[in-house]
Amino acid sequence: QVFLVESGGGLVQAGGSLRLSCAASGRTYNSYATGWFRQAPGKAREFVAAISWSGRSRNYADSVKGRATISRDNAKNTVYLQMNSLKSEDTAVYYCAEDYKAVGSSARAEEYDYWGQGTQVTVSS
Repeated sequence: QVFLVESGGGLVQAGGSLRLSCAASGRTYNSYATGWFRQAPGKAREFVAAISWSGRSRNYADSVKGRATISRDNAKNTVYLQMNSLKSEDTAVYYCAEDYKAVGSSARAEEYDYWGQGTQVTVSS
């Protein structure tokens, strides 16, 4: 069983920054792609960003492009999502997910095999 744990969420003022982290335990595979998704109250889950195992392929939603940076430190088994210039519409629960097939940096939630429990990000205006 793979467990993903997100951290770094919290309350931040509009225009501020946060860095989310995603760490995992229990993996039985050596390479994986990682995605970040979010879900705001009353809305469907949406893609935020994804990164391939090598880090060479990165994919961002239009809504965060230019404000978000996804990165990974494979030695630490951790993936990060740096969010800058936060807006009230970024308020959501943020989830990380892993795709053990490790193909690219998909924006499709159905490509991901394991999901974390989420971390709340609240942006106050």
